[in-house]
Amino acid sequence: MNLHDGPRVPLLAASAAAAAVLLAACGSGMGSSAVSGSGSSHATGTTGAETIGTAGGSAGTHLTGDDGRAVYLWVADTGTTSTCNGSCAAAWPPVLSKGRPKAEAGAKAADLGTTRRSDGSTQVTYRGHPLYYYAGDTAGGQTSGQGLDGFGAKWWLVSPGGSAITGAGSSGSGGGPGGY
Repeated sequence: MNLHDGPRVPLLAASAAAAAVLLAACGSGMGSSAVSGSGSSHATGTTGAETIGTAGGSAGTHLTGDDGRAVYLWVADTGTTSTCNGSCAAAWPPVLSKGRPKAEAGAKAADLGTTRRSDGSTQVTYRGHPLYYYAGDTAGGQTSGQGLDGFGAKWWLVSPGGSAITGAGSSGSGGGPGGY
């Protein structure tokens, strides 16, 4: 018998127990946040009805979510069906809601709706467009996703009228000619 065989079993069991406790502690409280590809987290409306409002910037007046962050539409989506999943949804988290979304500050309640995502969650739509946040926007007033061409199509801010705003955003990271 090797002298090292005996202590390994209790050490392995203790390590597994410690890992389980650590995972349980890290996993608690994650239900109301979405973790973006950049490692930051933000509320996505999973604890209640999302509120859509508006804010002004160099690209014009655009829609915002609960936390004042800009929301975007993706040109690749057709109708109310979202086709942004997996790594796309990590970079462009869907605007989710529990219950009917609410409108304030220039957004129109009649233009708000929802669509069921492939994972069963409920995504907010505006005039039929599924709405998304950009993981690179970490606070209200940022529009660094404006005009990006990611996952095969352009991402645009959304006007209160429901159309794509195809001008440059206030963070100056894209934009350009073309449209939706």
